[in-house]
Amino acid sequence: MGRGDKKTKKGKISKGSYGNSRPRDKQKSSSEMTETKATEQGKKSA
Repeated sequence: MGRGDKKTKKGKISKGSYGNSRPRDKQKSSSEMTETKATEQGKKSA
């Protein structure tokens, strides 16, 4: 299990792919999303 193994994080990094072992990016929680939406709407109306 190393760089040649497509199912491990190292293997996905070497292949340049994504999946369960290597997600693309961490998703924001729902509370953070509502806060950012509220601030964006406030900026638009101002």
